Amino acid sequence: ADIAVAVTGVAGPGGGTAAKPVGLVYVCTAQREGTPAIAELRLGDIGRASVRRATILKALEMVAELVA
Repeated sequence: ADIAVAVTGVAGPGGGTAAKPVGLVYVCTAQREGTPAIAELRLGDIGRASVRRATILKALEMVAELVA
């Protein structure tokens, strides 16, 4: 693959802690050469589907920046 995307975080509804609350998500994109791009999203407890949707949109935005 020429582009890699990785996502980790807590979508909820449970599983959050004080250090890693629900809605905390990290998105990373990378190419074979170059510096990886990392985004931290602090979405809050907006619901699992909304956290997932926002994460997907951010990942797609970051991939679009790589191919532009």
